[in-house]
Amino acid sequence: MERRTLLHGPAVVAVLKVAVTAVTLLLGVYMVALWLGKPRWHGRINAVCLALTYATLGGLEGLMRSIQPGIFDIIVSDPAALGRLRLHLAFAVPAAVLFPILLITGYRGPRRWHLVLACVFGVVLMGTWLTGVLGLPHD
Repeated sequence: MERRTLLHGPAVVAVLKVAVTAVTLLLGVYMVALWLGKPRWHGRINAVCLALTYATLGGLEGLMRSIQPGIFDIIVSDPAALGRLRLHLAFAVPAAVLFPILLITGYRGPRRWHLVLACVFGVVLMGTWLTGVLGLPHD
């Protein structure tokens, strides 16, 4: 008898696409807070986004390493899907590294560094969204 699991790679990818879209929209809300002259709200929303992002990354790592190690074999076994995953990670990893640095420079300065990093982060975040939501297979 074949063992069925609730979790399979494409379904997890689909859920992650929703999560990435939600965080990206929330980051858009924090830009509105800045536009309205509410830098504290900008920082608070940013902190929530960071917490959600790292909770998702931790859950994904736990799922891949402990709960169901072969969950993404279907993606890894397909050279085209693996290439798209690598492209996505080329944006997602720098975004995950820059995010806490951006938060720290936002709270403590220097402001110039924060603004430069914010521009870089915006580019890698859009790359993360585009390559993840539009590029990764979920069927």
